[in-house]
Amino acid sequence: MMLTVYGSPLCPDCRECKTNFEAHGIPFQYVDITESMRNLKAFLKLRDHLPVFDRCKEIGSVGIPAICKEDGAVLLDWEKYLREVGLPVIYREARPTMCSIDGKTC
Repeated sequence: MMLTVYGSPLCPDCRECKTNFEAHGIPFQYVDITESMRNLKAFLKLRDHLPVFDRCKEIGSVGIPAICKEDGAVLLDWEKYLREVGLPVIYREARPTMCSIDGKTC
């Protein structure tokens, strides 16, 4: 199963997610939402229409990394995903790193 991960190299959680997926050999397509307007619009189309992002919008979080499964399901917790498939989470960067304006989330 191929996953699509929407993220940005500016986001510490996205960098950790990408590093872990690569380290564990998880097949995925990475869409950098800061690379082009096309990528940003593709992500915003998801974010604006799916209820999984409601809490993110409520607290002012971007909602990345967003993991899209082939069946259309979107997951916002990459660490939980790894645990569910029986893989350990590997942290490469110091935790916690928060990148929101209020310093509480990403």
